[in-house]
Amino acid sequence: MIAIRSSHVLLALAGVALATPLRGQTVAARSSGGAESSAVAELPLTEFAARRDALAARIDSGVVLDLTNLNEPDAALVMVVRGGRAQSTLYLTPMDPRSAFYYGSRVTPASSLASTGMPGKPFDALAADLDTLVRTGLPFYHIPDVETTDFARLDTLTRGQETVKALGRAYPSLRIRNAMPHVLAVRAKKSEGELALVKRAIEVTAAGHRAAMLTADPQHEYELKAALEFEFTRRGAERPAYGSIVGAGANAGTLHYMRDSDPVRPGDLVLMDAGAEFRGYAADVTRTIPVTGTYSAAQRTIYQLVLDAQKAAERNSLPGMNVRAATDSSEVVRVKGLAALGLIESEDALYDPPWRTNCDTNPAACRQSNLWMIHGITHGIGLAVHDPLQGTYGDGTFKEGDAFTIEPGLYISTRSLDALPDTPRNRRFKAFVAEKVKQYENTGVRIEDSYIITKQGLERISALVPREIAEIEALMAQRRFTP
Repeated sequence: MIAIRSSHVLLALAGVALATPLRGQTVAARSSGGAESSAVAELPLTEFAARRDALAARIDSGVVLDLTNLNEPDAALVMVVRGGRAQSTLYLTPMDPRSAFYYGSRVTPASSLASTGMPGKPFDALAADLDTLVRTGLPFYHIPDVETTDFARLDTLTRGQETVKALGRAYPSLRIRNAMPHVLAVRAKKSEGELALVKRAIEVTAAGHRAAMLTADPQHEYELKAALEFEFTRRGAERPAYGSIVGAGANAGTLHYMRDSDPVRPGDLVLMDAGAEFRGYAADVTRTIPVTGTYSAAQRTIYQLVLDAQKAAERNSLPGMNVRAATDSSEVVRVKGLAALGLIESEDALYDPPWRTNCDTNPAACRQSNLWMIHGITHGIGLAVHDPLQGTYGDGTFKEGDAFTIEPGLYISTRSLDALPDTPRNRRFKAFVAEKVKQYENTGVRIEDSYIITKQGLERISALVPREIAEIEALMAQRRFTP
């Protein structure tokens, strides 16, 4: 993505949702039970105009260049901002008539105003117009041309990055700043229309998870993945929101496992972290299910501990509560549980991690419990599966308009112990837990639900996906096996 702004010039290449989708139709939505639910309309032009206004207010004066979320290639948005007010123009690449027979028509400069609410110009006029804007002396702002900021550091060869480099070479004194923080701040609070789309993405996702739970006698991880993603597509999702994670047995302990090709065996747990993308908005749900349809005693123990930790975080995720408190409360439950199970020496016991950490100055990072719970539990969802929360930019609290997940996990495996460096502290730790780890070997459990905050408070919008042990076992008992 590239974003250029004037008084600021913003260069951005896509996915910041400052323009508008091509289509404006209403979509008939079905619930996971198959019945028609309330229709979900695509966001209106006024919604995108309001976002551009919010961005302009943050910039005050400048120029924004942004490849938009139009569902077609080679479109750029230029916003000239003065005194917090923006004039926006779309630069569009027309399609020749013969190609249109193959790929369909595009928005053109002539049709842009009616289709998007913004006037249009030919894309080949963009370079000259940028040169003119550069000569005004205004700073430029760049949005990395990546789907999520997780990969922004690797953005070196995209079209947007090349555009930025070319401008820098042509105008060495030009100031080009990163505009992504401004865009993310605008994105953090979801509108009612956005929350409706997030909820619809979750409904579709719920149907996929239920279908996977009802898949009879799966032999491989990819059969469960197919059940998930078939249901996503059948119910109108454009695609999975991210690479579906379906990991059985030991694979459940690999957080971003996406090979999804290994066998599933009786006695295994299968961790399914998968969500649908609906009209550009991402869902994110994780369930951990037993291949046989029934959890073993050891699996039930770890699963219930994770579920109790999730519910503790829910109680601390209300409007006005600190985001960090949700994580802390979840950790307290899991740490106490791990100590009671003999999987750590004590709640405060330390170990030497297999990565560089100064345990003297940061002992919290070296607690033995961290080995079994190795990721955070809360992130926003929206246009990206890891979208911003309002608390990231303000006082650190949950607010109306937040959409997010809570996803505690525990991953017990001798592989984790084997990865520890050979130190006296680690030898003592390993000796203390070795037998208990064997008892819970390859028990990887993650439970992830999605939530929104409204005027009424916290709403768990993924409640259609069973999460209680009895609920999951009851649904899986309905599987139909063929002789």
